[in-house]
Amino acid sequence: MLWLLTTLVTVVHFIALAYIGLGGFLAWIWPRSIFVHGVFAFWGIAVNVFPLACPLTVVEDFLREQRGLGPLPGGFNDYYIYGTLVPESMLPFVAVAALLLVAGSYVGAYVLHRHRDADPSARHSIRLG
Repeated sequence: MLWLLTTLVTVVHFIALAYIGLGGFLAWIWPRSIFVHGVFAFWGIAVNVFPLACPLTVVEDFLREQRGLGPLPGGFNDYYIYGTLVPESMLPFVAVAALLLVAGSYVGAYVLHRHRDADPSARHSIRLG
């Protein structure tokens, strides 16, 4: 049972990382979701910049210790992503690309929000003021 729970937490962790990178695009469909994504994006940046423990990593480490495995060496990102999914040499590029992806999703959400608020005749024309 602990193996299944550990696996579930790991899967949720990957989903959370995907949401941090791509969740801003959901705001294109559901504009209010931008606030939830903002919290996730802020947390994702904070955990990587400051010495903060991710709650999902804490839970996963606890479950691993209950199974006699010990904590993840170096944490979730070090264990599953850095050097495994993303080569170490590509990490700076991937970090910048991820930030640009989130920023681009926010710009797109803003533009779509502005067009939703515009009157129907302005949707297909350029407004100058």
